[in-house]
Amino acid sequence: MQNLDAMESGLEDAIASLRGQGDAPSKDCVAAALLTAEKQAKRDKVRYRYDQLLGTWLLGFITGTTKTRQKAGVAMGAGRFIPRFLKIQLTYEATDLDSGLGTVTNTVSLGILRLQLTGPTKFWPKTNSLAFDFTHIEVKLGGLKFYAGPVRGGADRAASFEQQTLKDQAFFTYFVMTETCIAARGRGGGLALWTCEAP
Repeated sequence: MQNLDAMESGLEDAIASLRGQGDAPSKDCVAAALLTAEKQAKRDKVRYRYDQLLGTWLLGFITGTTKTRQKAGVAMGAGRFIPRFLKIQLTYEATDLDSGLGTVTNTVSLGILRLQLTGPTKFWPKTNSLAFDFTHIEVKLGGLKFYAGPVRGGADRAASFEQQTLKDQAFFTYFVMTETCIAARGRGGGLALWTCEAP
């Protein structure tokens, strides 16, 4: 795993803040720190293992995709922290650890409303990329299940997922994986930082 001491303090401060252990640094500082970490990982040819991703991660900071940043301009700036009233979590579980196959659950919680998307994943170790597809959706309002079912032919897409190449899939390419955080660039060009919640 990478040593956060070797990275810019902006990233360390952001992680501490997201885990409730300090004040948040500026958005520009966090975005710059993520870019530095990405460049360092490429330069050092860092390689990760699929098992390092397993678990639940809380989304804390995003820069948006290249397209949305062009549209948003100054409004988006270098990125933004996810507001605390909105909880967005990724949970990765393995179904075949040796083959890098598993599932992802993306849970978005806002008050009593909970939206949950699930689907298959595949880890590509040569590029530190995790391909994914959301094939099932569940919507709950409090304890009431409002809807649950496949997403746009989800069963067929799930069945063919393993045969697809990386270029045919949505994916995150990870450049930071530690015990407290993960960071990645999405296929659309945006950067994202997730943390595990403080014990």
